[in-house]
Amino acid sequence: MYIGIMSGTSLDGIDLVAADFDDQSARTHHQTMYPFPESLKEKLIALSQGAPVTLEEIGTIDHFLGKTYASAVNQFLAETGLRAESITAIGCHGQTVFHQPSGPMPFTMQLGDANIIAALTGITTVTDFRRKDMALGGQGAPLVPAFHRYLFGENNKTRVVLNIGGIANISIMTPNQPVIGYDTGPGNMLMDSWVLQHQNTPYDQDGKWAASGTVDQALLTQMLTDNYFAQTAPKSTGRERFHQGWLTQQLTQFGQEIAPEDVQATLLTFTATSIANELSNDDAGELLVCGGGAKNSTLMKALQHALPSWQVMTTDAKGVDGDSMEALAFAWLARQALKGEPGNLPEVTGASRLCRLGAIYYPD
Repeated sequence: MYIGIMSGTSLDGIDLVAADFDDQSARTHHQTMYPFPESLKEKLIALSQGAPVTLEEIGTIDHFLGKTYASAVNQFLAETGLRAESITAIGCHGQTVFHQPSGPMPFTMQLGDANIIAALTGITTVTDFRRKDMALGGQGAPLVPAFHRYLFGENNKTRVVLNIGGIANISIMTPNQPVIGYDTGPGNMLMDSWVLQHQNTPYDQDGKWAASGTVDQALLTQMLTDNYFAQTAPKSTGRERFHQGWLTQQLTQFGQEIAPEDVQATLLTFTATSIANELSNDDAGELLVCGGGAKNSTLMKALQHALPSWQVMTTDAKGVDGDSMEALAFAWLARQALKGEPGNLPEVTGASRLCRLGAIYYPD
């Protein structure tokens, strides 16, 4: 059995899942989510948005995150009755604080000291999943399409798995063709930031606030001109690009007064449209949605409206809980690492070849 840990760009909490795998399927035994300590969340948001930081502060956050992940695992074990000895390994993504896959010196940085996780839990821990792919010329992201293919790949129709976390990403699986996968752009991140600023709540439940507003088509058109959307895959992005400062800049450039609820409505449609623009209604199939955005009924309706020929549903309808999808993926990637098997898809990331992903940290 493996434990997967994922704390994504939305920073809404730490997802844990305990699962085992065979050659064709995953079986989830337990899953939960623990909130981030608020002080840690604030530091991570500031760090990922380019706030000045010292090496001491980075080291402190790395250590604090390692202890936080380890504490979450030990609490998870206690609550589920699982024993550390029954867990083959932990797959921990770590917390991304910067991801720069392009330029002369591409790099990605995830914090959360895996030595601490392994030492405090007594369980072998696999982390640092992205940098080997980048060393081979890839984007290091997205990595979940390989797992999506493992779960959903065998089918006679086009299937797209859409994960809407802070950032949205898609895995396109067309019969007899290579998997395509990349980040489409913002998911919940900008909506969460705006509703926190104006409603003092961490997210817009069911998109009710967005539904109370009116989409400003001119602002929507302006936001869609961001050059990220003109880039061809493979491509990936994150909080270092689409953050509160980006939105402030967009609103300043727009130069007109707009009600806060109308901004929220426009941001929701921005997410839906930037996703829909990547899919063709002429080759429609199943759109399987997971992540926090799958719980936003207003967003789900916007996706169905933008993609009328597609069957839009959550991954839950296919037997995979959408809340645990990414944690499950990193549990699987830990398994791949220990088995010595590839975890990346070069056609997705742009890496020069298949490779095993992740560094392994032993508890003794």
